[in-house]
Amino acid sequence: MSLKIYNSMTGEKEVFVPLSEKKVKMYACGVTVYDLCHIGHARSATVFDIIRRYLEYRGFEVTFVKNFTDIDDKIINRAREEKKTCEEVASLYIREYYEDMHALGVKDATVEPKATQYVQEIIEMTSGLIENGFAYEIGGDVYFSVRKFNGYGKLSKKNIEELESGARVEVDERKKDPLDFALWKASKPDEPFWISPWGKGRPGWHIECSVMSMKLLGESLDIHGGGKDLIFPHHENEIAQSEAFSGKFFARYWVHNGFVNINNEKMSKSRGNVVDPREIIAKYGPDTARLFILFMAMPEKELEWSDKGIEGSFRLLNKIYALAAKKLQYGSRKGLNNKDKQVLSKTHSTIKKVTELVEEFRLNAAI
Repeated sequence: MSLKIYNSMTGEKEVFVPLSEKKVKMYACGVTVYDLCHIGHARSATVFDIIRRYLEYRGFEVTFVKNFTDIDDKIINRAREEKKTCEEVASLYIREYYEDMHALGVKDATVEPKATQYVQEIIEMTSGLIENGFAYEIGGDVYFSVRKFNGYGKLSKKNIEELESGARVEVDERKKDPLDFALWKASKPDEPFWISPWGKGRPGWHIECSVMSMKLLGESLDIHGGGKDLIFPHHENEIAQSEAFSGKFFARYWVHNGFVNINNEKMSKSRGNVVDPREIIAKYGPDTARLFILFMAMPEKELEWSDKGIEGSFRLLNKIYALAAKKLQYGSRKGLNNKDKQVLSKTHSTIKKVTELVEEFRLNAAI
C-alpha cells in the first residue's frame, strides 16, 4: 500500500515519493526562544515527531532538521526586560524547550541549528539575491522584491494584487512595495549586530530557515512544514527567496498542523489563553498528551482544547494499553482455546486496519 501525505500546496493527499529512494529530507520550523512552550507548540512538535518516526518505521533514512530562532524582536525585548543578553535568554528557553519535549517523548531532530550559527551564510544568500535582481538595499536594510518572483502566493493561494500590508507584513515607507519583506535589518544602537556589506545589522526572520534548510539538506527538500500560521507570510516568503536564489523548487510536500484553540479562539501567548504542557504531563502522563494531539483532530485541522477531551484521551489510552497487552499475551496460537484465538485474530485485524489508516495519513482515525 502506498504511503500518502497531505500536501498544503495542492490541498490534497498525495502518494509520498521522496526525491531519493528510501531517503527523506525534512525540515520543520521551530520555536522562537523567548518564553516557555504551550500545548500548541507541543502539537506541532508531536505531529512532526510522529511523521518522522513512521517514515523511519517504514524503512526510510530520515534527515530531520528543526531550527531555533534565537535572534528576534521578542528575544531582544525580553532581554531588555530581564537585563540579560539575547544569548542568555535564548539559551534558557532552549533548555526549557528540551525539557518539555523530552518529557513529551519527542525525539531530538537530526540537527537542531540556531539562526545565529548561520549569519555568514545568510549574508551570502542576501548578497546573491541582490546580484540576481531580486533584492535591494535601503539605509542598511535589505528587502526582497516580491513582484519580481513569479508564482508568489502559490502556497497560500493569495492573489498578489489583493494582498495588503497588514499585521504580519512589515510596514516601512522606504520599501519600493508594501509587500517587500526584510532579508537583513540594520541594527538599532542597543541591539545585537553582525558586520555585513550593508553595515551593522541582523537577519530578517524568513531568510534564516531558507539558509539553514538548504545548507543542511540541499536546495530541494522532500518535506517542509510547521504550524498553519506560518503558511503566510513565512513559508510563502521562504519559497520566493529560496527558489529565486537557487532556480530550483524548494520543497515537494508542504505539511502544516492546525492551531490549538480554546473556546474557538487560537491559543497564543499574546491572548493569554495558553495551556502548559507540563501540567498536562504531570496529571495524565506524556502518552495521554500525545494521544490527545493525534486523536482529537486530523493534523492539518484545528484542535479544540478541553478537559473533557484530555480525559477521554486518558481513557482511550488505557484501552490501547489493554489491546497491546493482549497482543503480547496471545503472541502465539499454541495452546490457545477458541476464545483466546478470537481475541488474537481481532487484535491482528485491528493492527492491520490501524496501519492502513496511518498509510492514508488519517492519524486520528487510526487511533
